[in-house]
Amino acid sequence: MQQRSTPRLLISVATYNEVGNLEPLIEAIRRHAPHSEILVIDDNSPDGTGRVADRLKAELPAIHVIHRPGKMGLGTALVTAMRFGIDGGYDYQVNLDADFSAPPRFIPDLLAGMDQYDVMIGSRYVKGAELGQEFDLKRKVMSAGINWYARLLLGLRSKDNSNSFRCYRVAKLAEIDFDGVRSRGYSIQEEMLYWCRVVGCRIGETPIRHDDRRSGVSKINKGEAIKALKILFQLGVAHRLGRARAAKKPARLAVDAGGMSATTP
Repeated sequence: MQQRSTPRLLISVATYNEVGNLEPLIEAIRRHAPHSEILVIDDNSPDGTGRVADRLKAELPAIHVIHRPGKMGLGTALVTAMRFGIDGGYDYQVNLDADFSAPPRFIPDLLAGMDQYDVMIGSRYVKGAELGQEFDLKRKVMSAGINWYARLLLGLRSKDNSNSFRCYRVAKLAEIDFDGVRSRGYSIQEEMLYWCRVVGCRIGETPIRHDDRRSGVSKINKGEAIKALKILFQLGVAHRLGRARAAKKPARLAVDAGGMSATTP
């Protein structure tokens, strides 16, 4: 079968109160990934971000919008985006935050690595990466701690496991049973890398500059951080005990009177 010369690319953005960022972000994505389709998942933002998304969808091609009834968490938004990518038959899916902390100009660098890898991380912790002024000492310590924690508990080898700026091979995402995903909040980043590793993904990293938020306020707080640590601990214990399951069982062939058919045990 002849492969498409240009892979189908979906870029997903989860939004909550990002009215000042969404339109310039989509303009930047279009500039650096002109052949992409864009999916906005908005959690009923009180500031009208969802209405901006609908207007952009009406004005521009290849923009999709999903409205959710309330603030349901970053983890469920990412899973929703991945299901959308699988159902839509895309080749790659790039996820990035709506606050410009992961500049869209690095999207081509992620895509370039997909010749060798199934997941490419826009990394803040490999040679050549830079951090903006917003990344103060307290945040550096927290970020380093959560990455060490994830590597220890989940057996991850990548250096930046908490950054959401990534490209995934959608065919490998389709091997994950999302019903088994535990995270509803920020721990989804580490957990998703774990499940990608379980289904055999090759994971690479490319340096980026992590910029400061352009508009709005950060959604990260102490409560979210504690929840993330708890989820990762539970997943790590299940992993060590061999009880962590979120990979789909492979189909087996069953022979009937009419020939062979695929079934899932």
